[in-house]
Amino acid sequence: MSEEQNILSDLNDRSREVFRTVVEAYIDSGEPVGSRTLTRSLSEKISAATVRNVMQDLEYLGLLDSPHISAGRIPTQLGLRMFVDGLLEVGDLGTDDREKIDATMARDSGDVDKMLDRVGSALSGVTQGASLVLTPKQEAEIRHIEFVSLAPDRTLVVLVFSDGHVENRLFTPPPGQTPSSMREAANFLNALIEGRTLSDIRHDIQGQIDSRKQQIDVLARDLIEGGLAQWDSAGSDSERLIVRGRSNLLAEGGAEDEFERMRSLFDDLERKRDIADFLQLTEEGDGVRIFIGSENKLFSLSGSSLVVSPYMNADRKIIGAVGVIGPTRLNYGRIVPIVDYTAQLVGKILSDRS
Repeated sequence: MSEEQNILSDLNDRSREVFRTVVEAYIDSGEPVGSRTLTRSLSEKISAATVRNVMQDLEYLGLLDSPHISAGRIPTQLGLRMFVDGLLEVGDLGTDDREKIDATMARDSGDVDKMLDRVGSALSGVTQGASLVLTPKQEAEIRHIEFVSLAPDRTLVVLVFSDGHVENRLFTPPPGQTPSSMREAANFLNALIEGRTLSDIRHDIQGQIDSRKQQIDVLARDLIEGGLAQWDSAGSDSERLIVRGRSNLLAEGGAEDEFERMRSLFDDLERKRDIADFLQLTEEGDGVRIFIGSENKLFSLSGSSLVVSPYMNADRKIIGAVGVIGPTRLNYGRIVPIVDYTAQLVGKILSDRS
């Protein structure tokens, strides 16, 4: 049993109801909750003085905090986590929310990227938060690879996939490259990679290079390594994160420092500085996960929460994720079923297409 579960189980019925009511009122209003407000909401008729004593006990346990002297209480991050894990009542997906999400999916243009972009916009609109969509990796088999020299310090990498998709990437080649070294690099890769996906060969090619380093010269080897590094970073993960609805969160900011923290969050997202963290958290198991404040490195500076769920392909393999970012006082009971339904629907559509 976790520390939060121990604390929750140790609370008596009165303390538990006061705690739940404070959190629900805070989520609803965003304001500290006072004892007089609580006395009107509790099932048991008790005095404001008694409520204050209970709130002080909850504050001592680290579940509530008082932002100002003589002010009401707000839940701490520990309190929110305990509420989410032990007291949260997740509602059913609302009919209006379902229809808006379904309508987005119904506009099928055949373009997966455009569909996922619409999903992000729909999630943002429905939840009035910011949305994240992690798109699937390109898993088509590769038909051909070519290096094209554009300048002494600029080389174009061309990948032709078996489904007709073409990717062009620029990178800085090693000094002193020659046409023959570029041809040798391309021939080496084409012999190795044809009929395979980038995922298939990501961890394999370096071993091949090492075992055959006597067969290719240093320039060709460096060219291969540089090209692969470019595909692995700029060609896949770093371009897979779609963020929509940032203005919804910026509108939430009241104080100047909150606005700056929120802006910092989106600056980080746009630079995709911590995309690896987001990828990792989506691959740790299916189902909706909730990260509150500093529980997730990606959003610790913003004081925000993330509700995220991975989606799967027909083989039940996680290939991406959808999520919603909002203030820590998110209406989790409403957001969780929205994210869950959207993830399942995206997974089904992509599985049907494949």
